[in-house]
Amino acid sequence: MSFSEVTVPVKRLPHGSDLPLPEYQTDGAAGLDLQAAIAEGEKVVLAPGTREMIPTGLAIALPHGYEAQIRPRSGLAAKNGVTVINSPGTVDCDYRGEVKVVLINHGQEPLVITRGMRIAQMIIAPVTRGIFEEHDSLPETDRGA
Repeated sequence: MSFSEVTVPVKRLPHGSDLPLPEYQTDGAAGLDLQAAIAEGEKVVLAPGTREMIPTGLAIALPHGYEAQIRPRSGLAAKNGVTVINSPGTVDCDYRGEVKVVLINHGQEPLVITRGMRIAQMIIAPVTRGIFEEHDSLPETDRGA
């Protein structure tokens, strides 16, 4: 089975210019890994119970009708208790600023984030918009309210 593909223009920002572009780690991967674009030699210490907005050094131009979802990396969550606080974070197709990841540490130990560390994954997905119609009643189901 093959995947559908969509081209996503990307701009490397100066502080992420030497980092590789996001890529899928395996043939079956749904998410692209995002890396921390922290200054070389710097680090962010994510203490237990704290959150930080981590830059990726990337701006993207999603096609109309698509979104990017920013999700946790399962390894960081399982090993360190670190997750994306607004998971999934949404990047809309009309946003042109830097993609940043808001991490929170639910673990017991601080996590040191350094340049190039894989911090989250990005899923590119089509958007379906709902059209709400007001009704006086709704169809019954076995489940009910």
